[in-house]
Amino acid sequence: MNGTVILKPGREKPVRNRHPWIFSGAIRRIEAEAKDGDLVRVTDSRGQYLGTGYLNRHSQIVVRLLTWDPDERVDRGFWRRRLAQAIEGRAHLAQTPDTDAYRLVHAEADGLPGLIVDRYGSWLVIQCLTLGMAQRRDEIVAILSEPAQLSRGDPSPLVGIYARDDADVRKKEGLLPETSPLWGAEPPALLEIAEGGHRFLVDVRGGHKTGFYLDQRDNRRRASVYCAGADVLNVFAYTGGFGVYAGQVRARSVVNVDTSADALSLAERNLALNNCQPQEMVIGDAFQVLRAYRDQGRSFDLVILDPPKFATSRAQVMDASRGYKDLNLLALQLLRPGGHLITFSCSGLVSADLFQKIVFGASVDAGRDVQIVEWLAQGPDHPVLLTFPESAYLKGLICRAW
Repeated sequence: MNGTVILKPGREKPVRNRHPWIFSGAIRRIEAEAKDGDLVRVTDSRGQYLGTGYLNRHSQIVVRLLTWDPDERVDRGFWRRRLAQAIEGRAHLAQTPDTDAYRLVHAEADGLPGLIVDRYGSWLVIQCLTLGMAQRRDEIVAILSEPAQLSRGDPSPLVGIYARDDADVRKKEGLLPETSPLWGAEPPALLEIAEGGHRFLVDVRGGHKTGFYLDQRDNRRRASVYCAGADVLNVFAYTGGFGVYAGQVRARSVVNVDTSADALSLAERNLALNNCQPQEMVIGDAFQVLRAYRDQGRSFDLVILDPPKFATSRAQVMDASRGYKDLNLLALQLLRPGGHLITFSCSGLVSADLFQKIVFGASVDAGRDVQIVEWLAQGPDHPVLLTFPESAYLKGLICRAW
């Protein structure tokens, strides 16, 4: 322990409620000897111990707490216990023969702030999104590479660990982007994974997030129920996750829209890998494409909207809300009577309640009666910690419109 962070009077309640973030505005004083990245004790204004975490003065979140137990040492044994606990929580997925890609560590929700670990077959992809975790990356990798560690949940051998430390959020921590092998073999340019009996080629070295939208696994399966025999418009298609599921249940037609030609090219390969019929690939801006389809009088039985994060700060929530409303309005204008809209937001700052209100507003403007038939969320390998509601970021609705 290399210092103490003392909170202002009356600012200790979130910490006592075991929320892991301490913002700069809650802090009265930081002892000078504490360096950024160091472990620090956090106390209330009277000096009473509240928790232990790591420090970064250059971040708006100055301390990220690791433990609230004054007797718990944050040493190698601590990291080993936390990793083992997270891995054991995914044991049911490790034992599923038709799925070999899933999240192993979900940052704060697994008591490991700033750390993401995803499994893709025989490779792990790791992201250290904070300074404190980046400084401990070598120790984390050494533990993950121990044969006994992963065998707690998955008996298959580990071949390599790869760093995808290129997320934009690292800039807020004063960290530079980095991608590199950390242990073992480097993954191939395209790595084949299995998900629910489907096969996908994944670019873990340069694709979105760590290569694939693992958090949508269960939602792809739910969406496929509505795809059979339908004309499907799959917007923000990326590498064809929803498109493959639609093809497998024999959708009548599927149009995949994305701004990236490379992503859609890989989507075509994923369709072929799963023996699906060819689908239409449209390179373009989603808003422009949907407006053009509306003006042309095109219609669909099912529209899937899975856009990227529209809000990365509270200042952007209003603009994001307008964007989500415009997008959902266009989708509703393209739906045939009795058709379904499957719509998502992955912006954590846009709550599920706000998102539902946004879709409600779009339905009013579209002049459509719309029912919610299912609520969707991130998969169980992306758990939500009750003391950290920010870990609930993905929300979705399956709606029926007349």
